[in-house]
Amino acid sequence: MNQANQYKTFIYTALPCEAKSLTAHFKLKKDTAVEPFAVYLNQDICLIVTGPGKSAMAAGVAYTQALLASAENPVMLNIGIAGHKDHALGTLRLIDKIIDLDSGKHYYPPLVCNQHCLTDSLQTASRPQLQYDLPHLYDMEASAFYETATRFSCAELTQCLKVVSDNKQMPAENIEPKQVSALIAAHIPTVEALLTDMTALAKLITSPEPHLFSQLVQQYHFTASERIQLKNLLCRWDVLTDHRELEFDGTDLKRGKDVLRRLDQQIGKMDFCL
Repeated sequence: MNQANQYKTFIYTALPCEAKSLTAHFKLKKDTAVEPFAVYLNQDICLIVTGPGKSAMAAGVAYTQALLASAENPVMLNIGIAGHKDHALGTLRLIDKIIDLDSGKHYYPPLVCNQHCLTDSLQTASRPQLQYDLPHLYDMEASAFYETATRFSCAELTQCLKVVSDNKQMPAENIEPKQVSALIAAHIPTVEALLTDMTALAKLITSPEPHLFSQLVQQYHFTASERIQLKNLLCRWDVLTDHRELEFDGTDLKRGKDVLRRLDQQIGKMDFCL
């Protein structure tokens, strides 16, 4: 593996058939120097096939992130198949809620990019769910992916994209690898659009910090998305005032949201012309 290249985009799949159309489209080449997992690379993207199940997915994410010593705030995307009670085969969903059936933990990936498809909730279990009795998607890896990936990147850059491969009428026992590859291949334009948005967001998050940013982040609690808003507002102030000192009295502010509101008000009162 080319450790000198700091990969910023990581795609994780559980199965080779989930990865096949992606490796072909993005022209990814297998790195034979990596033995524990199948790793495919181009100049910008690193795709990893971890194997099925939560333990394999968690290990694959942790191993590749540690090995690559990736750049700050990498894009982390899990793409794979899932079952559903009645969604048609080939239905694509971006996951906004993950429920781990074994631990009972809930995760809520924040959806801050443009929504290129509908969203849905997903349940992750250690064994295939063949009853299809609840209106959720079902898989065997997403909760482990999300919990592990968010140790290496922010939640906004950690997303799960699932394609329905089985339902009550067409249960999981009938799934064929060629069918899985074809189902994912049909949604590659959406995958590309999502990765483009996530990459743009990553660049924004890692842009140089404006004046007062570190001070305010230490003084108040901001979520990751609120930090993006804070950085945008401070950068806007610098542009509009030619880096004039911002006199900021935050004695009556308690939360990050209060700070954002105050900054927005101050900028809104400014007189400027183009």
